[in-house]
Amino acid sequence: MDVCRAPVGRMHAPGGGGKGGARVTGVRGGGAEGPLGVGELGARQLGVELGERATLVQFSSAFCQPCRATRRVLADVAAMVPGVAHVEIDAEAALDLVRALRIDKTPTVLVLDAGGQVVRRAAGQPRKADVIAALGAAI
Repeated sequence: MDVCRAPVGRMHAPGGGGKGGARVTGVRGGGAEGPLGVGELGARQLGVELGERATLVQFSSAFCQPCRATRRVLADVAAMVPGVAHVEIDAEAALDLVRALRIDKTPTVLVLDAGGQVVRRAAGQPRKADVIAALGAAI
């Protein structure tokens, strides 16, 4: 399924594929600011409390069909795994965060550990099995 390339403010053109579902990658880096240069993500940045064990953060846009399917998958996984929360963020309403995290397409999913560090990142519509596997790095 195609990844939505809904405009999210003034952003550079997305690089790479865009077909074949989500691409999940580990996030490397570190230091005081964390792997993405924004430090830990928490209630202040996301507007809600993190999950006790992990948080699935979904960046969506209004007319993105894969975003709707991603919402269902992530909500199912969060309901199935104790201590996991699902947070959906409207990318157009959170441009500062989108830019800081270099989100260039929707849906984009970040998997956060209990402390708010990004441990996995996926662009495109993920499969339930992939989300569950990615949670293994956070829990």
